[in-house]
Amino acid sequence: MKITALTENTSRNGLPVEHGLSLFIEVAGRAILFDTGKSNLFAENAARIGIDLSRVDFAVLSHGHYDHGGGLKKLFEINKKAPVYISRYAFEPHFNGEKYIGLDVSLKENPRFILTDGETLIAEGLTLFSCNEKERGDAPGAAGLTVERSGERLQDDFRHEQYLLIEENGKRVLISGCSHKGIMNIAEWFKPDILVGGFHFFRLPVDSALKDYARRLDGYDTVYYTCHCTGTEQYEGMKPHMRRLNYISAGDTVII
Repeated sequence: MKITALTENTSRNGLPVEHGLSLFIEVAGRAILFDTGKSNLFAENAARIGIDLSRVDFAVLSHGHYDHGGGLKKLFEINKKAPVYISRYAFEPHFNGEKYIGLDVSLKENPRFILTDGETLIAEGLTLFSCNEKERGDAPGAAGLTVERSGERLQDDFRHEQYLLIEENGKRVLISGCSHKGIMNIAEWFKPDILVGGFHFFRLPVDSALKDYARRLDGYDTVYYTCHCTGTEQYEGMKPHMRRLNYISAGDTVII
């Protein structure tokens, strides 16, 4: 399995960056695109590092925020075949304060979307989970994010978020976009061998609470590759308290 970050908030090799996330995953002879970042940058960076997105077999959108689905239109232009697995709730209007942070609604009726809810088997060893039915013991809160339903603004419950579990050669690898349902919950629900994705800690101060989260995550036999909404300052604050914490930047590749 090979995972390459096409776009992320940081870069160690000169690639352009943005506040967004897109991962290119190669596993079991398949090419998977997980999220499309904030803009067309995921495609531009793919071209820069020699990745042909026209060969993507299918794409997954982790949730309905613009910094993960902003490149969907570009994906449809450059890849004419790949279905896109997306939560049936992803096109609900999402806001941060008064700012719209949802998806381009003009794309909503695209026939290449496969709407998901609950557990969705894509292929052997590739499964999507929403975990909407699970209790959230460590509720992270919505941090001011809201969703509009029936004309009313409500605190976002992130029912539009889903996670990709890849099982290969006895390894369980979980891919998460922003872990809005709580990284502590997600780690407990899946207990994966490897977890790749954002922790959504970037608003947290680097204090005893964050260090406690780090120690608790370190209690699982999981190797972490974090990014994006974790926050670089928060990552550095957690690193001394975790034996298996790594950061994946734009252009980085992880081979599992």
